[in-house]
Amino acid sequence: MVDVGAKPESERTAMAEGLVVMKAETLAMILAGDARKGDVLGTARLAGIMAAKKTHELIPLCHPLLLTKVSVDIEPDESLPGLKVTALARVTGKTGVEMEALTAASVACLTIYDMAKAVDRAMTITGVRLLEKSGGKSGDYRAAPGEGSL
Repeated sequence: MVDVGAKPESERTAMAEGLVVMKAETLAMILAGDARKGDVLGTARLAGIMAAKKTHELIPLCHPLLLTKVSVDIEPDESLPGLKVTALARVTGKTGVEMEALTAASVACLTIYDMAKAVDRAMTITGVRLLEKSGGKSGDYRAAPGEGSL
């Protein structure tokens, strides 16, 4: 692990996104709450939050962080068709939270896939990327529109 002991604490925030592309009928089923496994959106939100808290257990060399905020928002996007997942992570600490935000978005997308795969195995998870981060020595970052997308 990188030694962050001498770094000053600061508020650090990161936001990441991911997309789950699916058939229009699958999206309609999820939005209607008719998935056989239950509440897809609520379960995916919770899974993403839980995953952010366990990032240091999943990604080698990540520092365990005392997160002060994690949120996962999931919005339908008829143009895909599918769901857009946006995850935010915040900490006051000596290292950033980019990996926590990316992990939250990724696991939320995987949860959506798992809960709807019985009706649409052709779903794809795409566009997982860091949207923005703030705080720390390296300063702020904001992805340009379309940057990192396919």
